[in-house]
Amino acid sequence: MAGPRYISFPRVEGRSSRQAHADLPAGTFERELGKEGFFGPATMMYHRHAPTGWTSWSGPLRPRAFDLSALDAGTSLWAAPLVLSNARCAMRFWRVAEAMDHLVRNADGDELLFVHDGAGSLFCDYGHLRVAKGDYVVLPRSTMWRLEPDSPMAVLAIECTNGTYRLPDRGLVGRHALFDEAILDVPALDEPFKAQQGETPWTVLVKRRNQVSEVTYPFNPLDAVGWHGDLAPVRLNVKDIRPLSSHRYHVPPSAHTTWVGERFVVCTFVPRPFETDPRAVKVPFFHNNDDFDEVIFYHDGDFFSRDNIKPGMLTWHPFGFTHGPHPKALGRMYQQPKAMTDEYAVMIDARDPLEAGPGMAAVELTSYAESWHSPGAVPPDAPAEAAE
Repeated sequence: MAGPRYISFPRVEGRSSRQAHADLPAGTFERELGKEGFFGPATMMYHRHAPTGWTSWSGPLRPRAFDLSALDAGTSLWAAPLVLSNARCAMRFWRVAEAMDHLVRNADGDELLFVHDGAGSLFCDYGHLRVAKGDYVVLPRSTMWRLEPDSPMAVLAIECTNGTYRLPDRGLVGRHALFDEAILDVPALDEPFKAQQGETPWTVLVKRRNQVSEVTYPFNPLDAVGWHGDLAPVRLNVKDIRPLSSHRYHVPPSAHTTWVGERFVVCTFVPRPFETDPRAVKVPFFHNNDDFDEVIFYHDGDFFSRDNIKPGMLTWHPFGFTHGPHPKALGRMYQQPKAMTDEYAVMIDARDPLEAGPGMAAVELTSYAESWHSPGAVPPDAPAEAAE
């Protein structure tokens, strides 16, 4: 018996475009309603009013924003503030200013470190790796490691609970799109690694089922003299990502997927050319991505689709409502003010609902849900060739 498949019956009603995110009917706002994070069935709907033109919110479901730079540092990774989590994914924001006097080992899942600020050395089972601003470091489950900062470091740590980080399927564009795997760096058994070995006692903090155990050795257990294989930490800097783009079509966020976890993905927004087709939408489109919670951590640059957002902030859009560009960005829907975007951001799309950590209310921008409100908003003027 064949497996189940989605109901599919493409239809057209009323005034609509024949191409998503381009050629919008005059005087309309487009909204995408989709399944499976832009991969499943979808409908483009055309409205007289902005789909985010609400005037008030009440109840627990709402778009939320937080300023992570205002969080306490935490005394260790496991004591760092929990930002958002579910059974498959946990995000912490951690600051470390001095060399760690202990090792950590996550027995719950792979760890993905994103270095928001600072630089230093990472020492682990596999050797020594230099890390700096904009680096992703994937640490396989149960890797022992520690950091020695050269300058204070701020790190977004994303745990893949009971899972493994993998690379996305790049389909028609081939395995070398986005980044060639040859760009990935691994730790080296170099002189700095050898120099840190010794007979001084070391403590390892091991996390399993969110409980921390302490193991003490009479020597530094990072004492490898060699290894071979294809399991090791890897480093990728955001500036080494070559994003997919189209001069005639605004590609969905899923095209920027960098890492695939268990029931969530991590995407990276980096500078890319604006669409040059005058009839193509040039800002993120309104959409209902109702199978995923969407989270964006703003790392650096000018975040053209959001107003009053600065590096170190994080937005969280739980599934269940329409979201899209702020009114100021919407006014530039058909404009091309410059050749390129200028933003670096990390997006986490989680298939299961996320919960905010216990300390997040203290750093929340409580008026964020009202930031879309623009009385009397009208659709931006489309180029003449796009009008009906």
